[in-house]
Amino acid sequence: MKNYEKELVILFLQLFMFYIFPLFAGPTDVMGMILLIILATFLLSILIGVLSDRPVKYLYPVITAIVFTPTVFIYYNDTALVHALWYLIVSGIGLAVGSGLRILGLAMRSKK
Repeated sequence: MKNYEKELVILFLQLFMFYIFPLFAGPTDVMGMILLIILATFLLSILIGVLSDRPVKYLYPVITAIVFTPTVFIYYNDTALVHALWYLIVSGIGLAVGSGLRILGLAMRSKK
């Protein structure tokens, strides 16, 4: 469990954004909240791509989409189910960016 400490911290931050953050949004703040959660998902996936050297990080986009799905039935309505696809795509792009940054950083270190 200690081996996956960074990944679990990032996943708990993602869970906070999905489950706790909507409790503080008002009824008129829904679009802003969704954009903020998408931005947070993108940044957290970049972070896991940069920090993690474990292959399990490539499951993060799928886990993000799966973890979002119950929030549709808790906070939103059935039409918000399509947002799980957006979270999958956004976290996949962020993970690719973060992994690319990690590879670039490792390549720069090896040249020195």
